[in-house]
Amino acid sequence: GTIIHRVEPGFVIQGGGFTADGKKKTEGMRKGIENEWQNGLKNKRGTLSMARLGGQPNSATSQYFINLRDNAALDMSRDGAAYAVFGKVSKGMDIVDKIAAAPTEKQGGLPFKSPVEPVIFNTAEIMDGFDLAAFEKEVS
Repeated sequence: GTIIHRVEPGFVIQGGGFTADGKKKTEGMRKGIENEWQNGLKNKRGTLSMARLGGQPNSATSQYFINLRDNAALDMSRDGAAYAVFGKVSKGMDIVDKIAAAPTEKQGGLPFKSPVEPVIFNTAEIMDGFDLAAFEKEVS
């Protein structure tokens, strides 16, 4: 029930921070998690990483982004940490690219552009038979 609230073509799409009606997500929010940016995984096209506040490496809660290209700059520490990769789009990257290409505009006082037509994520799941070693090799 969260939306993609930030679209930066050629860089990332971001979600997890706002509900489908445009309200900032607060339900179930807790203290930020420990930033695991040194896990050896890289911000490559199709990977998912935790979004966080600048200058606060351990501030990630519910927001994530999907890399639209290899973003090596996001692997480099800038304020004591970089951005931790935790997943990868396994199928449907063509849909991610369509989201990135959709019309956008600044909305709701946000400092970035959001899709004009809301893009709502309703579910995410861990795939059965997930091969962690293969995943780590693919995105390291």
